[in-house]
Amino acid sequence: MSDFRRDGEATLAWVADYLERVRELPVMSRVKPGQVRESLPAAPPDQGEPFEALLRDLDEKILPGITHWNHPRFLAYFANTGSEPGILAELLAATLNVNAMLWSTSPAATEVEELAVDWLRQLVGLPDGLHGHIEDTASIATISALAAARELRPGGTVLASEQANFSVEKAARLVGLPYRPLPVDDDFRLRPEAVAAEIDGAAAVVATSGTTSSTAVDPTPEIADLCARADVWLHLDAAYAGSAAVCEEFRWALAGAERADSIVINPHKWLFTPMDCSCVWTRRPEAFFHAFSADPEYMPDRDADVTDLKDYGPALGRRFRGLKLWAVLRCYGRAGLQELIREHVRLAQLFASWVEETPGWELVGRHDFSVVCFRREGSDEENQAIVDRVNESGEAFLSGTRLEGRFVLRLAVGNARTTESDIARVWELLREAG
Repeated sequence: MSDFRRDGEATLAWVADYLERVRELPVMSRVKPGQVRESLPAAPPDQGEPFEALLRDLDEKILPGITHWNHPRFLAYFANTGSEPGILAELLAATLNVNAMLWSTSPAATEVEELAVDWLRQLVGLPDGLHGHIEDTASIATISALAAARELRPGGTVLASEQANFSVEKAARLVGLPYRPLPVDDDFRLRPEAVAAEIDGAAAVVATSGTTSSTAVDPTPEIADLCARADVWLHLDAAYAGSAAVCEEFRWALAGAERADSIVINPHKWLFTPMDCSCVWTRRPEAFFHAFSADPEYMPDRDADVTDLKDYGPALGRRFRGLKLWAVLRCYGRAGLQELIREHVRLAQLFASWVEETPGWELVGRHDFSVVCFRREGSDEENQAIVDRVNESGEAFLSGTRLEGRFVLRLAVGNARTTESDIARVWELLREAG
């Protein structure tokens, strides 16, 4: 075995060095399929190797196959940050190595998770009295919510915008409920009248605050009215835009959230928490409990005074995810989170102004947060070629989507290290490519 202190110091030095030099690395990996695996031995070693050999291979063989999500010019999908407090807390969580399935299997893991999730509830302005816990991703949070909804309306349909994330359709499949996507308005928001036409046979409606393609915000208050009248579960997917509600001026993104039966926000998207960390709240915890609780003979008798988190989601084994969220919220504080989110929105609006002012380029849809959809005049193939050329440069990484039947480019600001000079360089690259 290796020397833990020596290897730990070398590993921490590698991490610090990586974070300092990540800006200099090509954002998108350029390896060919199978290249990384072929560079490594096909069989395990007979004798153990020193950890320093792993660090050497990390530099020489693994890094070339990494697309650097922690790069300040990673501007694709929903850009994110593995921040220093979260990285260090991940190390501590791995060191403690607890399974937080029951309160008794590690009381602090349960109680810190509940506390951290409640801190976030307060920061984004959600009401008191919600039951909250952490799942790995919004995909699992949505599965959990629809499983709870199924307890009340077995066999009903799941309704959502045609712009909703694919994870909603996937969750409906997994819990055995039919799924129906509904049309959107000119701002890509779910139409309440479309919900009204289908609500009678529904088990749940999923509204979205910050759709994946355009970050549209569905009219949750109107949808909540329809769900309340029909006694249909309302799940609010605020995985992206919910984080913006840390700033009072963006609280409108969670309008109506207090009436939702369940809500999800992903701190690993825009709150600088390393993957994976998805917070889900509900005002109907008993439905989650009925969907997921079990008392096998090898578990201790349930204590009515504590929460066993295994009873509120699909997983039995649960990592100490609350530690990294608690660390990020403590180390940034409300003011630090607000400063970064406001700066990201400012950078996105600045970029949008450059697009709007430049002949031959156009904005597509609204850009209320830190994502801008845009395109160059021309065909879909020409726009795809533009984003491909930018990504192949290694200097930046953007993604695209389809809106109004056309291919559009997306620029998503979300990394704590992204600066105005990064955005300016990307605009320069786009114009050169176009």
